[in-house]
Formats: sequence, C-alpha cells, structure tokens
Amino acid sequence: MGRSGAGVLFGRLPLDLGPLFDTLAEQRPSVNVQLGRPLDLAPERGTAYDTGQVAELVRETAAWLVAAGAGPGSSVAVVKRNHWDYVLLACAAARIGAVPALLSDRVPPDGLAALLRRLRPDVLVTQRDVLGGARAAGVELTALAGRTVCLDGPAEGALAVDELRGGPVPAVRGRGEDEPLAVIHTSGTTGVPKLVVHSTRTLIRRLSAFEARPWPVLSVRRTDTVASAISFAHGRALTWTVSAFWRAPRTVVLLPDSDPSTAAALLRSHPPTVMEALPSSYVRWQALAEPAAGAAGSAGSAGAAGSAGAAGSNPFRDVRLFISTFDAMHPPTVRTFLDATRRRHPLWMQGWGQSETGPLSFRFLTRGALAGPAGRHPTTRDLGRPVPGWVRVKVADPARPGRTVPPGETGMLYARTGALCLGYLGEPERWGRKLDRGWFNTGDLGVRTRDGRVLVLDREVDMVPGMSCVEIEDVLHERLPDVEEAVLLSVADGRPQPVLVTADGGLDPARWRDAVRDLPPLAEPLVVGWDAVPRTATGKVRRHELRARVLAGSAGIGTGQWT
Repeated sequence: MGRSGAGVLFGRLPLDLGPLFDTLAEQRPSVNVQLGRPLDLAPERGTAYDTGQVAELVRETAAWLVAAGAGPGSSVAVVKRNHWDYVLLACAAARIGAVPALLSDRVPPDGLAALLRRLRPDVLVTQRDVLGGARAAGVELTALAGRTVCLDGPAEGALAVDELRGGPVPAVRGRGEDEPLAVIHTSGTTGVPKLVVHSTRTLIRRLSAFEARPWPVLSVRRTDTVASAISFAHGRALTWTVSAFWRAPRTVVLLPDSDPSTAAALLRSHPPTVMEALPSSYVRWQALAEPAAGAAGSAGSAGAAGSAGAAGSNPFRDVRLFISTFDAMHPPTVRTFLDATRRRHPLWMQGWGQSETGPLSFRFLTRGALAGPAGRHPTTRDLGRPVPGWVRVKVADPARPGRTVPPGETGMLYARTGALCLGYLGEPERWGRKLDRGWFNTGDLGVRTRDGRVLVLDREVDMVPGMSCVEIEDVLHERLPDVEEAVLLSVADGRPQPVLVTADGGLDPARWRDAVRDLPPLAEPLVVGWDAVPRTATGKVRRHELRARVLAGSAGIGTGQWT
C-alpha cells in the first residue's frame, strides 16, 4: 500500500508529539499514571500523576531545554536510566522544534561516543553515573555535545538542571510531517546501533494512528489498567504513549526495570488487564505468574476467580491481553502467563517488526495453541500474517534480491510499509544497501507458507545452514524448564555452541543428553548465570559480545551484510 492509502484507511489523530499532553488534557479523559519509581526528570514529584500534571512537566522541561540552548532545528540527545521520562523529554524537545535522539545507557561507552559523533547534539541530557562510567572507560561524553545537562546534580563539564529551571514556557513550534521528528536507535545486538530517523508521518500518522483505532480485542478500553515494562528509549515507547493515552485507560502503570520484587509490588497494587513487557522481563517474572486458583490452567478449560489469598499473590490474574515485541518469546513462558490469568479466553499477541518499520506482522496465541510442548516445531516461530492493507512481505534469494523464492523455501525477508523510517543518520550508504526498489531488507531469514504466514528462522548474521537456531532454543526451553535463557551461537569451524542460563549456573549432564537426543549435533553446553550474558536495552542478547567472551577467536557463519 502506498503512503496516501494508509492515511485514508487509518485517518489522522489530532496529535503532534510536542503538545501531545496538552491536547490529551483538553480532549481526552484524564489517565491515572502510576510509576515504579519517581521520574529522574522530577524525582521530588513522586510516583503518581494525572494527564494534566504530565502536561505541566513537559512544558517546564521545554523551558529549561531552551535555557540550555536547544531550539528549532537543534538536536537534543538523551542518555539516562531507563524510565518513561525518555518520552517526556522527547515531547519537550519536539515542542520547541528540536529533534530528540533517545539513546539507551545500556549502549557501551565507545558505542555511545560513536552515536554522539553522528548526532553532534546541541544539548545532551544525561546523569552523573552515565558520565562517570564513560569517563572511566576513557570516553568524555561532554566533549561530544554543545552543552551537557545533568539531571541528578552537578557534574564535571555539565550544567545541573536546577540552574536552568524557572524560565517562561516556550511556544509550540510546528514542523512538516515529513521532516525529522525523532531519532531512535536499533538494538545493537551485532555492534554499534544504527540511528533511525522517523518523521511525524511515519511515527504518529502511521504507527500511533494504527494502534489508536478501535480494534476488536486489541484496543485499550476506558476500564483497562494498562502496564508497560519496556525500554523507554525505544521508538515503541513513543508510539505506545500516543496511542495508549489517546485511548484513555483508567490507569497506566509504568515499570522502569524488570526487578521481580518491584514489579510484583506495583502490579499487585494495580493489577493490569493489558500487559506489555520485554521478553526478558517475562522470563524473569515467571515465578510471579503462579496460576490463579480456579483459573483455566489448561487449554480450553475455564474457571472463576480464585480465593482472595491466591488473587492477592498473582499480579497477572486479571490480564486479558499480553503483548510481546522486540525479540522471540519461548512457548513455556507464554504458556505460564496465559495459565496465570483467571480470564476465560486470554490472548497473547506476539509481534514481529523492527525500529525502521514498526510492526510488520501479528499473531494471537491462545491456551489451546500452546496446550502442551510442541516438540521440534514450537508454535511461537509462526509470527502470523502481515497486517492486511498495511504491510507487504516477500521472501527473496539473498544472492539475488529480485528473485522471490517459492512458498516453503527459506530466504531473506523483505518488507514494504508506509511507516518506513527516513533513513540512518550518518550512514547513507548502509541505508542504501538495505533498500531494493522500495523493499526493506529486514536482515531476517524466514519462510512464507502457502497461506501467507511468516515463519522467522534466524537473523542472517546468526544463521546455521540447515537449521533454525531460534527453533532449537525453543526446544531446549521446552525440555529444560529450569533454563532461563538458551542461546545457540553459530561456529564456522565446528558444532553450534549452546550457552544456557540457569539460576545456579549448573545443569545435570544426563538431562542435557536427553534434551538433545534428536537434535542436530551441538557442542557441550556452557552453563552460566543470568548476569554473565550481555544484553541490549530491549533485553536481547548481544550475541557478538557473548561470542567474544565464550568463543574467543571463533567466527560465525552469517555474513552480517544486512545488519
């Protein structure tokens, strides 16, 4: 579908990122916002807001950004601890006509330096531990920005935010719908992330407007309590905030980290009916998701609410819709959460997409679809069909991108969407390599079935000929429930190397041999603890870094040409 068609189909939200919360406060019911901890942007204001108070904070933030030197056309980089105030800082920068660039503090210092050199920001908003950690690694971040503002007090080479407060609220500055609105970065699983530039048309008119429509089941309702535990530096946080607040649920719960104790306390106080989280967060929370007494614990069964004691201990008891994006979900984890809710017909929505494109396909999973172990072909590799009328997907020969391969044959997945970003900041040649006559190369290997479903096998850079590493990882999760993370690393000159994460860093060798009895030959597993595996801001495993740690000198098989 062309760009004009998407606009006609999904209409226009009367929203722009800069005055977003002003508009929401004027036109929509107020939302009760509950935070896992105070915002770094305003730690003195506590953990509860309404829409009007959020709008006030954005206006005040815009004022001190102007005092720091930001203005129309300037770039404002944000690097801080994960929290929803990434979104509020982006709104404040957009309000004054600046372009916010949201960078996760999980990017290593040398990677942050590379991103800031591409950005050349007029203002860098950060925190003392980010500056100190980079300085300890030999990187002076303050030298890479016109001015640096520190949110949590004085720091060498930086202004304290309190020095800038109190100025007049600036007027809202507009911009063209196809001009840069925000810069976000990709996960960076294979190296320094790419800087993705989105416009108002791609980010708001396409992605947010699509989600804000009143879709059956999927849409947020006024009676909902919606919880989000994602990387708020990601573009998903911007589009989700616009669409979720436009739908005006009763309560929005925002969790800045995946610590189980913090999550349990907040979610038990405000039990969600719609829950979105990173795949790695769902894994960490499995112990919290004890099936509610009387809940439907197996496919097709139904039950009433459990006892008060059971209900009080299970924060997921009221969830009707679970959402996961960013990375693959393993069947046992999905099954655990679907069984934890007392809802008769809960759904799990698994999405596939990328920072450059937004969502490309969805699939809804039910208790019935995940009733039992799925053997060698776990169902979560099936990511459903492309969004009708919105996205087209083709599978092409990696060596000849113009040649589409037949259904059932593995190839490179290409996508065509009206939400495609404007490009990669500072890397035009790299962006050019990813495009083929309007088709975007996702870097994923996959298959289209005869009825149009998309099966994603692996990232090309991580591939092993004749198998799907992601599928094997799923099988290992099915057969070894105590494994919290299974990662299979390709090895050019040997067998694929499994790296397994367990709570105690151990695994019974006999159980391992039984689990791999009918799998392709694998190397003996390396068993480690959770913290031994390096991760991105979205919880994905940094496979290149993990390889360097555990397989020094070993090369993978994929070319990485399209990462």
